[in-house]
Amino acid sequence: MRASEIRELSMEEKLRKVDDLKQELFNLRFQHEVGQLENPQKMKVVKRDIARVKTIIKESGLNHKTDQE
Repeated sequence: MRASEIRELSMEEKLRKVDDLKQELFNLRFQHEVGQLENPQKMKVVKRDIARVKTIIKESGLNHKTDQE
């Protein structure tokens, strides 16, 4: 997911996206442990997506605080 796509989402959608990605990562880890995961790189991609969304959430929170001051 691209950063520009994430920025277009509402805060509620961003938080839901983080939850969805965490669930996906959990499922991928489980598949990896059982030996059913065909592409282990998918875990790396999901981790980066989680970090990207969290970073944008934090940025928007910081921007909102500076707007108030």
